[in-house]
Amino acid sequence: MKRSRFGGGEPGLVVAALAFCLLLGACHDRSGANAVPGDADDHRPWNGIAAGEGVRIAGTEPFWSAEIRGEVLTYRTPERPDGEQGRVSRFAGRGGLSYSGEFKGGAGGRPARTFTLAIGPGPCSDGMSGKRYPFSAMLKIDDDVRKGCASSDRAPIAGAAS
Repeated sequence: MKRSRFGGGEPGLVVAALAFCLLLGACHDRSGANAVPGDADDHRPWNGIAAGEGVRIAGTEPFWSAEIRGEVLTYRTPERPDGEQGRVSRFAGRGGLSYSGEFKGGAGGRPARTFTLAIGPGPCSDGMSGKRYPFSAMLKIDDDVRKGCASSDRAPIAGAAS
């Protein structure tokens, strides 16, 4: 199979990542012709999270978390506190970025699963802790979609809301 120029061997993952960035952008209430956040004349990719920067993501209902360090995403749930890991390909688009990859499966015959994580600008609350996150996130693992909030090394969580 020919490898994509984004470093992944699965062209479908790149398409899925682009679709999630568009879907995440559609969640924001925007009026007028310019539906992309920021300066409409600026065509550079979003740089709210730099390449190589650490990212932390948390979601509720059900509880889950993820962390990206380098080129590895670690996904955790209460049932799997040690988590499972997958290598990621990063794509920075105009309104956000995405990370896509695959969990290889393994113990107990767990099958391999593909994932795409989309992150975009805008404040986010997990609805339980009162913490204010600088980014919104959506994680898709196979057909399961989970929403959450994200922070990064340069944009940390702001603490409990008053």
